[in-house]
Amino acid sequence: MRIVVALGGNALLRRGEPAEADVQRRNIAVAVAAIADLARDHEVIVTHGNGPQVGLLALQGDAYGAVAPYPLDVLGAETEGMIGYLLDQELVNALGDRPVATLLTQVIVGCDDPAFARPTKPIGPVYARAIAERLATERGWTIAPDGEHHRRVVASPEPRAIVELPTLRLLVEAGVLVVCVGGGGIPVTVDRDGRLRGVEAVIDKDLAAALLARGLGADALLLLTDVPAVQTGWGTPEARELGDVSARELRAKTFAEGSMGPKVEAACRFAEATGHLAGIGALSDARAILQGRTGTRVATTGPLPATAPRGVS
Repeated sequence: MRIVVALGGNALLRRGEPAEADVQRRNIAVAVAAIADLARDHEVIVTHGNGPQVGLLALQGDAYGAVAPYPLDVLGAETEGMIGYLLDQELVNALGDRPVATLLTQVIVGCDDPAFARPTKPIGPVYARAIAERLATERGWTIAPDGEHHRRVVASPEPRAIVELPTLRLLVEAGVLVVCVGGGGIPVTVDRDGRLRGVEAVIDKDLAAALLARGLGADALLLLTDVPAVQTGWGTPEARELGDVSARELRAKTFAEGSMGPKVEAACRFAEATGHLAGIGALSDARAILQGRTGTRVATTGPLPATAPRGVS
């Protein structure tokens, strides 16, 4: 099978952990163990989040007053290179002679996207409410709740096209395990002259992963995070995990915009567009999600079969 694996930001940097290089290396080593397990039997393409990392770079930029802070598209490119390097190195170590490559990836968004007027994408570390409100006043940020904490939120426009998709197809067809579209890709627009220009935004990585999976003709999309499945009533005594579920049923429910909502939307889009498996669950359960033993597995109209899809080991 050809599988796009989308690693959530919390799979690389857990809530409350310092965003230090050694911490991320340890987490990435765990993530790569799960990816390598799949890659031994399947054709895998890896994408990843960057919310904590791009937020940290923005804070570091603000702290140095001698130059203007770098825009979010440049910071996104920096994080794509950094995280891609760490993933790439661990994958090479884990897979031996399997070719691995990381590709900086630009993703086209619309300059008229309404998301620019309504920031929703969380970036950076989590804060206590009082600290978040102070930073919002001092820095002109928009903040929003994130579980028991608060985070900065920025514009998250709709991904429309992947600039490097033809190159990605060539690499995948050549047997290369590619790390790409990191953090949702570098956000760019196309001007009237057909020129690409970076914009201040962070594209949702899950929606970009669904776009990537469709563009590469993937047989499955796995959205892997730090929870075992999608829950209804999250954080309440009525919380219930969803197993095999239809896209129609998922769309009838409400999920948090800054966390599970985009994963549900991405899974539904991929399942509806392709008829193939879209799974949401814990990183350590990647193979079990493919086999139908755990996680939330999204089908187009009805429950998926209890047995593994054809070709899944």
